[in-house]
Amino acid sequence: MENILEINGLNKSYEGFSLRDVSFSLPRGYIMGFVGQNGSGKTTTIRSILNMAKTDSGKISVFGLDSVEDSVEIKERLGVVFDSLYLGEHLNISRIERQLKPFYKNWDSDCFAKLIKRFGLPDNKKVGDFSKGMKMKVMIAVALAHKPDFIILDEPTSGLDPVARDELLDILAEFIEDENRGVLFSTHITADVERIADYVTILNNGRVWFTGTKDDLTEKFAVLKGDPDDIPDSVKPKLIGYHKYRNGFDALIDRTELKTLPDTLEYEKATIDEILVYIAKEDKNETDS
Repeated sequence: MENILEINGLNKSYEGFSLRDVSFSLPRGYIMGFVGQNGSGKTTTIRSILNMAKTDSGKISVFGLDSVEDSVEIKERLGVVFDSLYLGEHLNISRIERQLKPFYKNWDSDCFAKLIKRFGLPDNKKVGDFSKGMKMKVMIAVALAHKPDFIILDEPTSGLDPVARDELLDILAEFIEDENRGVLFSTHITADVERIADYVTILNNGRVWFTGTKDDLTEKFAVLKGDPDDIPDSVKPKLIGYHKYRNGFDALIDRTELKTLPDTLEYEKATIDEILVYIAKEDKNETDS
């Protein structure tokens, strides 16, 4: 299966933060949810893919092309949506198209017009006066108008109302019907990942905590509950995000460990949201210790 994106051994250091040996890939025809706490390194990774940040080491390939040496060719086939408007706020829709169209040989004015109409966006109004959801729709229309093969979205649903979020996810589902395409979207809203993603990559403190299919992730972990005294000593170090309270405890555990546990302990399948919460608890436990 050919990968539309491959990242191998990516390292990038800033003062107080580092991406460390980040590696993951996305096959063609699929959507990957890119999740993690604020400051985990998602935006830095995306900026590295786009050659907007100079990496310290590692290799990034998009469409089998080098992200640095073939940056112009890659961006011709790439659509990008950020969490805030990157277009001139004093421009209206028509002027935005006139400015951007010359940069893309595959720009489709009919496609752009249909998307603007579908989104109900006014042509005679400055985009700076648009609502958050309307600004996001403009960026999506721009990203799709030049017929990209790959779309990268950085927190696209942040601040959107439920209707606008639902509309965006429908657009991504339509886009990926062409199995030669791919989508990478970072988000804090795990319900969106649960609904639409095929693959999930979790970043934590600049490292890949998990990468694989969404089903593998949710089948791999369980939430464990019960009396702390019933936890075998051999299992205690393997608990993630252990939290003790007056009437018991809860923690995340790899499901392969469940066969070693007594029947007095209860467990249930972990959601992506719960997994992220327990990762954060584990970080706090390590800091407190």
